Amino acid sequence: MASNAAPTVDEEVVHEFGPLLRVYKSGRIERPIVDPPVAPGLDATTGVQSKDVDLGVYSARLYLPPSVTPAGAKLPVIVYIHGGGFVAESARSPNYHRFLNDLAAACPALGVSVDYRLAPEHPLPAAYDDCRAALAWALSAADPWVAAHGDLARVFLAGDSAGGNACHHLAIQPDAARLRGAVLIHPWFWGSEAVGEEPRDPAGRAMGAGLWLFACPGTAGADDPRMNPMAPDAPGLETLACERVMVCTAEGDFLRWRGRAYSEAVTAARGAGGLEVELLESGDGGGGPRLLPLQARLRQNQGDD
Repeated sequence: MASNAAPTVDEEVVHEFGPLLRVYKSGRIERPIVDPPVAPGLDATTGVQSKDVDLGVYSARLYLPPSVTPAGAKLPVIVYIHGGGFVAESARSPNYHRFLNDLAAACPALGVSVDYRLAPEHPLPAAYDDCRAALAWALSAADPWVAAHGDLARVFLAGDSAGGNACHHLAIQPDAARLRGAVLIHPWFWGSEAVGEEPRDPAGRAMGAGLWLFACPGTAGADDPRMNPMAPDAPGLETLACERVMVCTAEGDFLRWRGRAYSEAVTAARGAGGLEVELLESGDGGGGPRLLPLQARLRQNQGDD
C-alpha cells in the first residue's frame, strides 16, 4: 500500500535544476551527475603529468605535457574554466581531468584548470572572483611549472557552458590582462528577449533564467551584463582583451542561438580588421567540451601569425 505520509524535512526538495543540483529543505545538497574526483598524476595514455595547487579558497590543477618542444622553447598556457552552471562539476571530475590531459597533449600546451567555489554554498560572484584570481596567478608565473615551461605571451582562456560565461567576464574587465585568445564552448548566456529559436513564452524565458537567478541572488535578472553580454548596459564588446575569440556551438544545444548571437555581436563590435572572431558550429549535441575542433584551432592560433 502506498504511503500518504508527507515528506520529511530531509526529503522535501525546495530547489531542483535537472541533474545538476538538488537542494532539500533541511539544507542538504545533492549534485547527482557529479562523479567522484580523480587524483592528479601521470596519465598513462597521454604522458601528461598533473598536479594540484592549493590557492586558498580555490585551487588549480596544472597539466604539463611530455617534452615535445625544441630545447628551450616554451608552451602556450591554456587557463580552463569548467562548466556546470556555477553549481556543479569540478576540475577534479573524471570528464574534465581526461579532457585536460588530452588537450594538453594534443596542442601541446600547459593547462591550468580552475577549481572555483560553487553556489549555493558560495553564491556568485565567488566563482568569478576565483577565476579572475587564478588567471592573475597563472600570469604571475608563481608556480615552477609555469615559470619554467609557460609562454606568457601566448595565454588563452577557454571554458564550456558556465566556464564560457566566465571567460567572457574575465576578458571584458577594464583591467583585463591582454590574452592571445578566448575559446567559449557552448557559452551559457541568456536574456529577457529571445534570440534565434529560443523559447519566447514567459514561462520558457523564466525557466532559462532560473538557475542564474539561484546561483547569483544579487543579480538584476536575465539582462545582468554577466549573463547577457548584449544587454543595453553591458560593456562594449569592442573592449574584449584578447586578439582572437572562438565560439563553439552545437546542434541540439539550447544555448546555440545565444552563442551564435554573441559571435555576431563581437564581430560587429570590432569591425573589419579588428578582433578575429570564429564561430565553430558542430552537429554534436550540447553538454560538455569538444576536444578535436578546439585543439585543432588552438594549434593554429599558437603561432605568431
